[in-house]
Amino acid sequence: MLANKLRAEGKKVVLVDCDVECPNDYLLLGVKLKKPVKKIYANFPKLDKEKCTKCGLCARKCRSNAVFVAPGKYPVFIEELCSGCGLCWHICPNKAIGIKKKLIGEVFANELSAISHQPSAWLITGRSVGVVDETGPIVTKLRDFAEKLARKVKADYLLFDTAVGLHCGVIRALIDCDLAYAVTEPTPLGSHDLGLILDLLKKLKVPAKVVLNQVDLGNENLIEKIVKKRNVKIAYKIPYSKKLVEAYSRGELASLNLL
Repeated sequence: MLANKLRAEGKKVVLVDCDVECPNDYLLLGVKLKKPVKKIYANFPKLDKEKCTKCGLCARKCRSNAVFVAPGKYPVFIEELCSGCGLCWHICPNKAIGIKKKLIGEVFANELSAISHQPSAWLITGRSVGVVDETGPIVTKLRDFAEKLARKVKADYLLFDTAVGLHCGVIRALIDCDLAYAVTEPTPLGSHDLGLILDLLKKLKVPAKVVLNQVDLGNENLIEKIVKKRNVKIAYKIPYSKKLVEAYSRGELASLNLL
């Protein structure tokens, strides 16, 4: 919605879907992802049994519990839990742990066709590959690509659409942003999660505003208490809209502007 508003004002926009585990902006905008323009790899441990003495140090020190060692056996690396931090291969006293690269993410780029007199916009989509324990590195590489593109096309705005929650992928998307819009609904769960993300943004020193969705379907006072306590303003109040729901389900949000 914000990207549509800015385009309607004649601005060049690069929109980045940072929810790499479940990207959906391309579905909502009715575009198809083509071949990835960038592939993202991460380092994972690889055991050299000829050097390994089965000391178990790697398993004892792994903070992700991604290394399992049975008595008298060689260590087993569980990639689904591994964050790729590199601690195990750095501390191994026998240099028995090497490094192997594994594909963990992809980046897609779509130029959105101009609508009426609006300028073109770009949608950059990040997507994880397989089971990835730590999505932060994917988001970092995704941001790097998007920032370079934004400079190349001389975009007026670079927008990051993050995942929900407070995990590392969300933090990577928010770091160094000029402004964050926290989208919520007037429900107990919405107010609870809003408080958490506003507290995180304060720690990151990122200015915040609130977008209150479906404002007429809940208790607005729940949100008012949260923003008043944290001295944050509600920038937009969006009522329930059947038109919006239909456009959402049909993947036609690119032409809709309710802000």
